[in-house]
Amino acid sequence: MFEAEADGLNELRASGEVRVPEVIDCGIMNGQSYIDLERLELEPTTQDSEQCFGEQLARLHRHTQDQFGWFRDNTIGLTPQKNNLTDNWIVFFREHRLGFQVEVAVANGYGTELSELATKLADRLPDLFADYEPQASLLHGDLWGGNWGSVDGEPVTFDPAVHFGDRESDIAMTMLFGGFGRAFYEAYETSWPMAPGHAKRLKLYQLYHILNHLNMFGRSYLGRATALLREFT
Repeated sequence: MFEAEADGLNELRASGEVRVPEVIDCGIMNGQSYIDLERLELEPTTQDSEQCFGEQLARLHRHTQDQFGWFRDNTIGLTPQKNNLTDNWIVFFREHRLGFQVEVAVANGYGTELSELATKLADRLPDLFADYEPQASLLHGDLWGGNWGSVDGEPVTFDPAVHFGDRESDIAMTMLFGGFGRAFYEAYETSWPMAPGHAKRLKLYQLYHILNHLNMFGRSYLGRATALLREFT
C-alpha cells in the first residue's frame, strides 16, 4: 500500500502541475511497513489558494494516456483498487470500480437488493455516456477536503489513489464531503468546462466512494448507497 502511495505521489509530482509532499523513503523496519514523507505545515485555505488549485487540477487532468487504469493496483482508503489497463472506460468502471465494490459489499453481507440494483445500473451505464467520451486523465483519485491544503499560499495535495480515468470522477469526490469553495469550481470550469450530462455522472462516481465507505465503515452507509443506486434505476 505504501509503495503504491509513493508511486502515486511521484506520478502527480512528475506532471509538474500540483505540489505533493516529497517521498523520502518507504520500506519495512523491525517488521513494520512505513512511508516517510516531507513534513508540511498546512495553513487554512483561502479563495486564492482554492482558485489556484482549481486551475492546477484542470491542467493535471490534461495529462492523459491511451488506456484507463494504471501500471499497478493501489488502494482507496484501505480497500484494494484494481487498475487493470483497459481501452474502454465503461468496461473499466463497470468491472474495476462499481463491480468490485459491489462484490466486496455482498461478501460483507449487505444484501441482495444492493446487488440487484447494481446489476441494473451496470446494464444502463452506456446511456450515461451516450454523448460523452471520457479521456484517460491523470487523477488524484481520492480528492476529498481532507486531502489538500495550503503551504505558504500554495495548494498542496496528498494521500492519492492515482489512476487514469474520467476527470469528472475527481470533481465528484470533491463534492461528496465538502472542503472546496466556489472559487475552486469556478476556476476549474473556466479552465476546462464540464461536459453536458455531467450532473448525473457525478452521482455515479460518488456512488463508488459511498460503496467504499460502506465496505470500510459499515452499515451506516447502506441507506445512502441504496438510495443512489435507485436514482439510476
